[in-house]
Amino acid sequence: MERRTIGATALEVGAIGLGCMPMHWAYTASQRSGEGSLRAVHAALDVGTTLLDTADMYGPFTNELLIGRVLRERRKDAFVSTKCGLLVGDQHIVANGRPGYVKRACDASLRRLQTDVIDVYQLHRPDPEVPVEETWGAMAELVSAGKVRALGWCAIGARAQRRSSAGMYDVTIRQLERIQQVFPVSLVQAELSVWSRDALDALAPWCASRGVGLLAAMPLGNGFLSGTLTPGQGFEPEDVRARHPRFTAEMMAANQPIVAGLRRVAGRHGATAAQVALAWVLAQGRHVVPVPGSKKAEWVVQNAAAAQLRLTPEDFAEIAALPGAVGSWY
Repeated sequence: MERRTIGATALEVGAIGLGCMPMHWAYTASQRSGEGSLRAVHAALDVGTTLLDTADMYGPFTNELLIGRVLRERRKDAFVSTKCGLLVGDQHIVANGRPGYVKRACDASLRRLQTDVIDVYQLHRPDPEVPVEETWGAMAELVSAGKVRALGWCAIGARAQRRSSAGMYDVTIRQLERIQQVFPVSLVQAELSVWSRDALDALAPWCASRGVGLLAAMPLGNGFLSGTLTPGQGFEPEDVRARHPRFTAEMMAANQPIVAGLRRVAGRHGATAAQVALAWVLAQGRHVVPVPGSKKAEWVVQNAAAAQLRLTPEDFAEIAALPGAVGSWY
């Protein structure tokens, strides 16, 4: 697979990564299979998908434990990114950015991952009760201690910080500017897909101008852009899409023209709608690495093949002309 170099420390990863969250968090519980997910991770490494994106809260902890089983055998093949800063309770999730906690969380992740170093350690979400410089400073100390190679910022929760008078990622960029004064940011993770393009307005250019990698989370729109979901099919209660405004039967039906457009483009290349959606994300810049989530080896291999797909100017024009998504994102 094509490699991409991101971050001030020249991190080299496969052009397409693997989002490991669906294996243990937020999606259909009945389809979770430890051995199936294990095969998916091995399949990813086999085809050059080196970047494995996980977090301590996925499970919680079980996803890191599974990745650790793979790293024990194939550490040299993998580039591991995990996160800290969110605690999962019985009824809620809370941020914790206290320096002492960050350091303990890192040690715990190292044990679960069965490795002596984390390639990129991301702050999952800033703690409103702790100055972000203090949290980031503690993470920088982990780099100095040799426990972490580089630092990243997860902006998935940026929508919760949005102000009516500001752009989607204006708050995020102000925070990034602050922490850059403490220690370099190597990558930022944010939503980016054909039906969620807010990151292209300011965040992606900010990253590109500073040599910061952009991990494109949810590049397949929680599975919708793959064209494999049927309007009205329903989702299990634990599945995040069961409460997602865009995944009601009405909204899924209304957004079918987007999938239809991707399929038209795919038909010209002998590809799938999912591969076209990923190729579009890849084309947004050499600093962009999509991390589609999957827990099945067959989808991992299919997603990886998107790195070979080259869209034409006509393809880009057709995708640009697709209707905007109907329904609020959250």
